[in-house]
Amino acid sequence: MTVLQDRATFAAGHAGQGSTAAAAAVPVRRPAGNPLEMSSADARALSRDLFLRLRQLEEGTREYSYVRGTLIELNTALVKFAAGRFRHRSEPMEDILQVGTVGLIKAIDRFDPTQEYEFVTFALPTITGEIKRFFRDTSWMVHVPRRMQELRLALARASDELEQSLDRAPTSRELADHLAMDEAEVREGLKAAAAYSAHSLDVPAGADDSAGAGGSLSDRFAVEEDGFDAVLHVESLKPLIAALPERERAILSMRFGAEMTQSQIGEGLGLSQMHISRILTRTLKDLRTALLAEE
Repeated sequence: MTVLQDRATFAAGHAGQGSTAAAAAVPVRRPAGNPLEMSSADARALSRDLFLRLRQLEEGTREYSYVRGTLIELNTALVKFAAGRFRHRSEPMEDILQVGTVGLIKAIDRFDPTQEYEFVTFALPTITGEIKRFFRDTSWMVHVPRRMQELRLALARASDELEQSLDRAPTSRELADHLAMDEAEVREGLKAAAAYSAHSLDVPAGADDSAGAGGSLSDRFAVEEDGFDAVLHVESLKPLIAALPERERAILSMRFGAEMTQSQIGEGLGLSQMHISRILTRTLKDLRTALLAEE
């Protein structure tokens, strides 16, 4: 016996053995044959009976879990139908189905069988909304505010409509007029849309690309930073300079920080220009020796 058969049999056969006597008041009509192969009409009929039973059972009981589980399995086709709309997305279909199942469970827990509408009418928007929230919260490569995510969708729809009527890509001004919003906000939305996806820098560039055939995007964007070595040397010199005597540190600061001449330094310290020159030569030599020794 399958899991669904077992659950349907249990739900129908325990009408008078639940935690509440009221549960027996709603009979469950079990179609003949394998519940997994029942028609959609039979599935809807059984679902209606099970929903009435579910609302009369106490949550947390074995009967409640069986009826709820049966409803989930009976309506998994709704999840597959809703997930099929997103098969073009890059996310694995298995993940989309799992998220859709969460939406189905939420719909089952919230559905009121006493209302006049069908469960399918209530469940599909709930399942689809759960899948869309999944894409909205996880698909963006860089997190942007929800307002910008919704603006991206509005701009995409407006762009498609205008391209058909204009036979060309619309400008930001035309998009703003179409959506009745400020052009600056449209430009902000277009900029945010660039954060939706990212490409590897190792992707080969096209033959007509500036990187040349066979190259990659990193060949175009990667440049040799001339100032890197200078920054590295400055950071390496900091502890060496800190270890110098106070007079040598002061002379270095005046010469290379304040850009004073040797004569000006000598006047300020009461030393000759020749003396300052010897101090600078010796200090720089010691620093160079220590720096090369560290490397």
